This record gives sequence, structure tokens and C-alpha cells, in this order.
Amino acid sequence: MASSSLSTKPFLGSSRTDGFSGLRLLPSHLIPSSVHISIRTRSPKKLQIQAAGNTFGNYFRVTTFGESHGGGVGCIIDGCPPRVPLSEADMQFDLDRRRPGQSRITTPRKETDTCRILSGVAEGLTTGTPILVLVPNTDQRGHDYSEMAKAYRPSHADATYDMKYGTRAIQGGGRSSARETIGRVAAGAVAKKILKSLAGIEILAYVSQVHKVVLPEGLVDHYSLALDQIESNIVRCPNPEYADKMIEAIDAVRVKGNSIGGVVTCIARDCPRGLGSPVFDKLEAELAKAVMSLPATKGFEFGSGFAGTLLTGIEHNDEFYTDEHGKIRTRTNRSGGIQGGISNGEIINMRVAFKPTATIAKKQLTVARDKKEMELIARGRHDPCVVPRAVPMVEAMVALVILDQLMAQHAQCNLFPINPDLQEPLFLPRLDDGVAEHEHEHDDLVVG
Repeated sequence: MASSSLSTKPFLGSSRTDGFSGLRLLPSHLIPSSVHISIRTRSPKKLQIQAAGNTFGNYFRVTTFGESHGGGVGCIIDGCPPRVPLSEADMQFDLDRRRPGQSRITTPRKETDTCRILSGVAEGLTTGTPILVLVPNTDQRGHDYSEMAKAYRPSHADATYDMKYGTRAIQGGGRSSARETIGRVAAGAVAKKILKSLAGIEILAYVSQVHKVVLPEGLVDHYSLALDQIESNIVRCPNPEYADKMIEAIDAVRVKGNSIGGVVTCIARDCPRGLGSPVFDKLEAELAKAVMSLPATKGFEFGSGFAGTLLTGIEHNDEFYTDEHGKIRTRTNRSGGIQGGISNGEIINMRVAFKPTATIAKKQLTVARDKKEMELIARGRHDPCVVPRAVPMVEAMVALVILDQLMAQHAQCNLFPINPDLQEPLFLPRLDDGVAEHEHEHDDLVVG
């Protein structure tokens, strides 16, 4: 359309719009006959919907996809630094820790959970482009869910998925199945490798409670805890005596078709100071959101947690001191390694509560999709207790948060030289290796 031939001075007067939004016109008898007005009409805005809830992170971004009985599950990792040595084997170790059918106290579903990297890696190095990881589903039994096609499992996501979407994938629980966490664990394995190689950060989780069997505090030394201690038994409790008690508790309900819950404790060791972005992105807030997004989670606490409410200020405060290396430390760690939403260099520790598995082989009262009351005995293959397999899931989510916050800290506060009187470097001393010298079996980052 041609531009208006009116003077550059705007008309003032009546607010009549003649149907055109925001256009103010003078009464018609006041408009000169020689004036021609052209109106550029706005095209209607298209309705735009942004899918939410399947992507986590700001800098190291992970999107998971897939359903329990679909063709497969996996993730897309966006924002991974380039030149990181990476292969399927780096992810497979943690995926094997998560996979079903690994022991008598887990679900008997048989899946190898073998992963494939389909993009983002060339000649053994990440390229900086999105990394696609796929794990095919191979042991689906859709007929096990025939009753659940119409009946809602008590305390399961069946009903709420229908309430939200108006439809759902019935077999295996669809997207609400714990198989969705495969993508998280794969991405978390990448994050753990980067954190360990680049900053010396180690993340370890273990089972500290199964039902009424509670591992007393102090029996596990978080400064010396090692992965082989955790993996020494099928319940993933680093104390052999309490591990046996936990296994007995799971066996007792497993043979009855029932389930129990528990607690996973997780630590982040050698985490640099300064991670976390007050006020809404405090480190503990990010960790809470991350782990509480896992299936079956019901509670989160870090440091002294709820027990801290029983102490007075003088009992709870962590007194500062200067160690032999001139670093500011705390004599105790009731803060859990985080103060004011920012890491202080001490061990970050947290505990995550998991409910009993909702799907059980016990008769329960429920309702069908047509709202008629009925009885249900759920079939299918399910964990009698989720916490042994939840250990690598918790580690993964904590790793994703720590790496994301590490990248955020570097982007905001470490672009310019740090204040050496108050701050410390985020990363370990750089290696002098070049990309051309990279060997596929080399396990460290190429950062030269």
C-alpha cells in the first residue's frame, strides 16, 4: 500500500477508531476532500504454543524424549563444550546402573539399554553441536496394561495425565514411566565427565534408607566415599551391614506383591565456591527442582534439613576458620555446602525421599475412565523399591545442575580476571594437549 499523504502532524480529536485498532480519526466533516488515507491492516497473529516441561538447563541444555513402550527413549544435549572426548561407553556405565532387571530387587523387565550417539560427536570428540543419544526399547509387553487402559492406578500419573492432556499413552505408563530418565542419566554421565576432568568435581549418591531401615549419620565418610563402596551390593548402600538389612526389607515386600520407599543421599565433592545465582536461581533451589522432577520423589532436604529446626542459632551456625592452605573453611557443615544460595567450597550434601512404587500386585479400589468405581490388581513388571536404581538418576540431575551453574559462573563472574583476594579459579590447571594429539582412549578433556 502507498503511504499516507497526510501531513506529518498527527490528527487530534475524536477517539473514533472505525474498527482499526489504535488509529484515531477526526470526524469526517473535518477531513479535507483532497486528503487520501491508506490504512495498513495488521495480519492476525498466529497462535503460538511452546511445548514446556521436557527441557532442563540454561547453558548445558538437555531435552529428553520417548515413552516406556514406544520405539525408544533418549535425549538431545545442547550447549556441550566442543573437543570433549566422548563415546557411548562414557554413558553406558551409568545406564547399566540404572537399567531394569539388574538384580532380584529391581523390576524383571529385561532391557540392555544400549545407547547410540547419533550426532554431535566426530572422531571421538564433541563438536559443540547438539548431541542426540538414542536407546531403543526392546522388551515391551503392552498386553500387561489392558486393565489399566480403563482403570486408574492409585497414586499413579494415569489420572492426572488424562486430566491434563485428555489422552495418554497407556502401555508402561508412557511418558510418566521411569524409562524417561534414561535420557537424564545419559546426559548426566556427560556432565559428570566434564565436571571431573575440568574442575575436579565428583558426584556420588547412595541409598541411606529403605522403609524403616535407616543408615545412621556418621557411618559413611563423605570425604573418602568411593564409587566401588556404593556398587559393592545390589541396594547401593556403602555400609555392608545396613545393606543386608535393606535387601531383606525389599525382599519381604517383593514376594507379597507390595512395595516400599526410601531415601537417596547425594554429595558433590570439591565443588568450587561461587556457584548459584541469587535470588531465584539459588543453588539449593536449582538442585531441589532438578531432583524433585524425578519420578516418585516426595521430599528434598540439604545440609541439616528439617532437623536444623530443632537447633538454636549457636548450635546450628558453621563457624569459619582459615586452614593450613590459607583457605576460608567451616568447622561444621550444617549448611550443606551452600550459604545464601551460593556454594562455599564445602561438600554439598542432600537427601531425596522416594515414595513406594505405585503399581503393585495388590487389590485396590479405584475408578475407571468412565468414572465408575471398580477394583484393580495391577499387572506388569515394576520395582518393589525404586531407590537402588534411583541412585544414578539423582547423580545425573545433580551433575546437570552443577555443570549449568559452573558455566553460568564462568559467563558472568570469570570473564575478567578474578579478585584473587576473594575468589578462586573455577577450573583445574589447563593441560597443554592439542586436539591433533588426541587419542581415542584418552580420558581427559582436551582444553589446550
